[in-house]
Amino acid sequence: MTGATKNNIKTEKQAEREMTFWEHLEELRWHLVRSVIVLFLLAIAAFLMREFIFDQIILAPKETSFFTYRVLCSLGKWLSVDALCIGTVPLEIINIRMSGQFITHIYVSVMMALVVAFPYLLWEIWSFIRPALLPREKMYSKGAVFFSTLLFILGMLFSYYLIVPLTINFFSSYQVSEEVSNTIALNSYISTVVSVTLATGLVFELPILVFFLSKVGILTPAFMKKNRKYVLVILLTLSAIITPPDIFSQILVCIPLLVLYEFSILISARVMKKQAAELAG
Repeated sequence: MTGATKNNIKTEKQAEREMTFWEHLEELRWHLVRSVIVLFLLAIAAFLMREFIFDQIILAPKETSFFTYRVLCSLGKWLSVDALCIGTVPLEIINIRMSGQFITHIYVSVMMALVVAFPYLLWEIWSFIRPALLPREKMYSKGAVFFSTLLFILGMLFSYYLIVPLTINFFSSYQVSEEVSNTIALNSYISTVVSVTLATGLVFELPILVFFLSKVGILTPAFMKKNRKYVLVILLTLSAIITPPDIFSQILVCIPLLVLYEFSILISARVMKKQAAELAG
């Protein structure tokens, strides 16, 4: 590295450190303003795409022809397991509030805007905190926005095509008595689909969280391996809650979550190994 380059980096770091509290606050304000504008525009676009978003995305998992139901039923026939042929009873959804459909429309539009804008929001957050990082920290966090977005999308797809259909099928078909039929309220259905999908997307951020916790020394691979059996119990319990009462559905949900946890252990181990090599050098 030339002396001129070093001086430029040093000058840049000095300029960043000389920013006052109010200048940092002003910088944060503009990041927030841009984020709100993007969310607002995307929410309007989602509001105008009502038929596609509701008919083709949000309400699709309740239909008996949904992709997941067809795949599971084909798998059940191949394995001679009739329990996998779920989703055979159409789900009826009703609206019981005067403004229910309009409010739901706005709510779904905002949630869709948050999902679509997720990469941009991460980039805005990264742009704000990046100047405060040391060169080594910047190097370690390269690709953070990309991998965080990728894991979030994978989590949402996993939830949408597996957890959400299983959850809908289980709760819509569960009856305490044959005298009580299930007619699901619109807001209940929407909140279930949205919350489960977003929550799973955030759960898939576990490797990123483990990476940073390992970097600061809070989490170690030894600790994660030691508590693996407790995590297994938690994941099996979670799978049993959100899936129909058969072992095949529980395994289908639990295995990807276990793989994610094991992958996080490898990430933690790699971080610790790299830190040890730097200390030794």
